[in-house]
Amino acid sequence: MEDTKEKNFVAINYISCKDHYRERFEELFATRAGAIDVMPGFKYMEVLRPMEEGDNYLIVSHWDSEDNFKTWTKSAEFIKGHIRGFEDIKIAKQKGEEPPMTSSFKTYEVISR
Repeated sequence: MEDTKEKNFVAINYISCKDHYRERFEELFATRAGAIDVMPGFKYMEVLRPMEEGDNYLIVSHWDSEDNFKTWTKSAEFIKGHIRGFEDIKIAKQKGEEPPMTSSFKTYEVISR
């Protein structure tokens, strides 16, 4: 028997920031464009600050489906929502420096609440 309950999808972006960039990173989220907020299937997002030095920030976004999330990652709104961070990375590379932050994400299906 197929499960007819609504499934939810979560994407977690693991962000590693250089120490000097943490304040800037938090400022980017405090003044974010809100572009993700208008995307179909987007529910809400949490930005988690690490309690331990050296740990990653976690950006947890909740979606109706994986397809909704994938549409977001290929959208103009995605670029709009990330343009300032992308620019910071570009500037660091032009100076021959390591990027001030790196990210990787993993995706999950919610099976229980």
